[in-house]
Amino acid sequence: MTLFHTTRVRRRRLGVAAAVAGLLATLLTATNAVASPGPGDSAATAVSADTRAEAEAAITDGGIPGVDEIVHSANIEHLANVPKDALLGLNTDLAFQGKYAFAGNFDGFRIFDISNPKKPKTVAQVLCPGSQNDISVSGNLLFLSTDSSRSDNSCASTTQPATEKSSWEGIKVFDISDKRHPEYVASVETACGSHTHTIVPKRNDVYVYVSSYSPNAAFPDCQPPHDGISVIKVPRKAPEQARIVNFPVLFPDGGNPGAPDNPGVSKTTGCHDITVLPSEDLAAGACMGDGLLFSIKDPANPKIIDRVQDNVNFAFWHSATFNQDAHKVVFTDELGGGGAATCNEEIGPNRGADGIYDIVGKGDHRKLVFRSYYKIDRPQADVEVCVAHNGSLIPVEGRDLMVQAWYQGGISVWDFTDSSKPEEIAYFERGPVTLDAVTTAGPWSAYYYNGYIYSNDIAKGLDVLALHDRRTDPAKRVRLDELNVQTQPDYFDR
Repeated sequence: MTLFHTTRVRRRRLGVAAAVAGLLATLLTATNAVASPGPGDSAATAVSADTRAEAEAAITDGGIPGVDEIVHSANIEHLANVPKDALLGLNTDLAFQGKYAFAGNFDGFRIFDISNPKKPKTVAQVLCPGSQNDISVSGNLLFLSTDSSRSDNSCASTTQPATEKSSWEGIKVFDISDKRHPEYVASVETACGSHTHTIVPKRNDVYVYVSSYSPNAAFPDCQPPHDGISVIKVPRKAPEQARIVNFPVLFPDGGNPGAPDNPGVSKTTGCHDITVLPSEDLAAGACMGDGLLFSIKDPANPKIIDRVQDNVNFAFWHSATFNQDAHKVVFTDELGGGGAATCNEEIGPNRGADGIYDIVGKGDHRKLVFRSYYKIDRPQADVEVCVAHNGSLIPVEGRDLMVQAWYQGGISVWDFTDSSKPEEIAYFERGPVTLDAVTTAGPWSAYYYNGYIYSNDIAKGLDVLALHDRRTDPAKRVRLDELNVQTQPDYFDR
């Protein structure tokens, strides 16, 4: 096992002051953050000779690991890595059911048999291009998000401009009763596509909350204002009858205006991601310039309870995680849209970070109250895309523990039991994938499922980790039949 002991190293500043100013200007003046690159977008930006030299010096000094070098804390064990195979696009989100893991990819999705976590086996690979291919499962149904304009709703579609009325974006539904041969059974087109989605499972139906954003008057199927979410109802026994049943307006006042009123903050034109906690009839929305708390007692008609903004340090509200007792929410800020190096001294500890909020009060009078920020403090090179991204709870009663992906910042296990004093307790990361460019790579998602951490690395494939720590060991006794992280389970009342 490779051990790596973090040493606090004061990062060298960029040699040219103008370069620093340029980077900050790029990150802070964007009014429409892009949450992830599309299949046809460039995923790398060349860096200067000075930036490369700084990264080389940091590697030589031991401040950061070398290119592709794996390092981790002593309480993490790297069990397995399964590289990409037929699907060569960016790896994205994960879902779980029984002994299977379902991994999204910009080109489709892959199903793994994880009955032996040390040797995951590929069961199926489905070619179905359409970024991001955000993924979830419920019973025999698998849901896939398409948020890139396609020629039609088939898995043989090609890219087509969003200015064309015939273009298609939305939700695809697959029957996965035979894991080796998933069957595409339904689709629903949604306004502005489906960047992410969240399911609310019921006995006979599955409700799907579709998050999308960035309308444009030139896009026939994505017209402004786009101030809500699409709600789809999918009958379990007849998924081909899936349809939109509501488009609740979440921002009747238009949401955060962004720049110039709030420089560096994304204008709210929809939501990026929603997390639901069905056991408490609650949901938390990460909606570009706004954070939401709402009731889902009636899943087709979500009701806003509270709304907050952070116009100082949050650029793009990206995702949310409740603690088990539903009295805290962790929101993430995806500063730079997952395409910039933000884990460095120039950006600082409060931007591109997690924001921890306590939920105070009762019922519809509950409020979100900010407590602190959490950001990894392990040094990262300016060639490494690094920002807060997708994570999940580690189920331990009486503690608030989370594992989280940070792109090339790796995987962080951290404790936010004290909302005001979060701390990292374990980590895993690779060194830069290259020193020649800022490249979107590293873990997209890092989730805890039935005793292990699973990570879908954008470039390197599926990683499986074992965590050996007395603080997290009780979680090994918690077993789930299914896990969609954005549909948080009640871990202790089943």
